[in-house]
Amino acid sequence: MAIVQLPIARVRDGDVICQDVFTKRGNLLFSKGRTITPRDIEILQAFIIPSVAIDTDASQDHERFQDIMKNTAEAAQIAPFYVEYDKLVKLLKKAFPAIAAGSFPILDIRTQLEKLLAQCQDYKILSFTPPKSAPADYFYHKSIQVSLTAHMLGKWHGLPSKDWTQIALAGLFHDIGNVKIDPGILQKPGKLTRDEFEEVKRHTVYGYHLLRGIPGINEGVKLAALQHHEREDGSGYPLGAKSEKIHIYAKIVAIADTFHAMTGKRHYKNRISPYLVLEEIYNSSFGKLDPSLVLNFIERVTQLHNGATVRLNDNSVGEIIFTDRMNPTRPWVNVNGNIINLSLERNLYIQELVKH
Repeated sequence: MAIVQLPIARVRDGDVICQDVFTKRGNLLFSKGRTITPRDIEILQAFIIPSVAIDTDASQDHERFQDIMKNTAEAAQIAPFYVEYDKLVKLLKKAFPAIAAGSFPILDIRTQLEKLLAQCQDYKILSFTPPKSAPADYFYHKSIQVSLTAHMLGKWHGLPSKDWTQIALAGLFHDIGNVKIDPGILQKPGKLTRDEFEEVKRHTVYGYHLLRGIPGINEGVKLAALQHHEREDGSGYPLGAKSEKIHIYAKIVAIADTFHAMTGKRHYKNRISPYLVLEEIYNSSFGKLDPSLVLNFIERVTQLHNGATVRLNDNSVGEIIFTDRMNPTRPWVNVNGNIINLSLERNLYIQELVKH
């Protein structure tokens, strides 16, 4: 997908908005995914909205956007992060089947991943959703998101810079063993049988063997594929390894994988509030996930969103004004001048970030 930030004067009937549009007072005007009508254009002009982000793939007038893309000045408006993200998705869609067949284009994948990492300052862990994602592409999108999140957590945890690209590769390839699993099992909407679940668990071993002889990746990348379902208390798989036997890459990838598996939208389940997922990760992490990494992750991703506009589960919209270190997933939110302390109002929670 390509995103173009178009001035309102150039927006047309049938264009599709790919980012929420807010008034100058911070009120939601139009939600992402809306198809623009002539009346909508009048409203945008009335609220003096200077420009909106348009999905060039979803909008109706493709020829107009092809002309825009050819123009260098207009092309510069395309968000580089999304351009590189889309390129990596397309590359993985070709590369993963090739890997299953015995060909591993590691240089191409690493080169494109590094281009994406160079733009990762625009990656917001709690609010990011793929601009355009078919259910069949879930595997590729989740691999990239785990890669980006693991990369950031590795940096936050103080891993040396020589590890940053490697931990991103560990995230990208953590589930590569799934290319050896029957797609019918992986995409099954109902509960797996015992034999099916045992086969799915083998993706860890399959992944390690696929990566074992690949140049340009270190042992941590290979062990992350093998160990990302191991748990601190030894209750994980495939080997039941305990904390001291689990590689740091695998511990980091385990947190990123858990978060994105729970927040990701699939054909048989809707996306869950990332703040609720953080709470669940925190509450269930003791004995399972590395506690220091979990606390670091939660503190970092929540602090990044002070000042963000959020929608609560009662559909009210407000701004995060304070994040308590003791309750990082339940900040204080200003809703039309009313300060709501979510750590006290337990019936309310943040449903989604709508602006940051």
